[in-house]
Amino acid sequence: MGAQSTGRDGGDGRGSAASGAGSASWDSSDDLEGFGVAVVLEESRWKVVALASRALVSLTDAERELREMRSEGAYFGLLNVDDEFLIVARPAPAGTRLLLSDATAALDYDIAADVLERLNIDLPDLDPDEIDDVEPWEEGDGAILADLGMQEPVLAVIVGDSSLYPDEQITQIAQTLGFGSQLTAVLERSR
Repeated sequence: MGAQSTGRDGGDGRGSAASGAGSASWDSSDDLEGFGVAVVLEESRWKVVALASRALVSLTDAERELREMRSEGAYFGLLNVDDEFLIVARPAPAGTRLLLSDATAALDYDIAADVLERLNIDLPDLDPDEIDDVEPWEEGDGAILADLGMQEPVLAVIVGDSSLYPDEQITQIAQTLGFGSQLTAVLERSR
């Protein structure tokens, strides 16, 4: 695996992971920063559980871990992949609903490319020399958390804010839905 991607803005991790478009394809969780959590709502109580690091590189593994929650309540996953982009995944009988915060990440990260493939969206056709000038854009189901209290316009503002790191986006989602303290406790235990 090559060196860690520095992002479109010169290295602070905000924005697109695709600064070296086509240069590296991340397929090892050993090389990635970030975290994944499963969030469950049962009987009006939130529960947050850390996901294994392999969920950051494999959409199939992330889905498998989420389905193993075997919850009768609503559940979904929040993935901060390499501190570069966010994936929201919500398994359902008809297939997993997905939201990707930065479609350009699919040029460098297999899991992001897998999300676009599941959404039947082609990989972005971007010139590697121009990628740094392209604003990231989200793809997927903006209403993925609407039935839980996060309306699509609110989620769009959070996910569309490229000045926020994915962990900050996840924290805003958690605070809005009411599981901020549970998220903080899980992340502190995993340090």
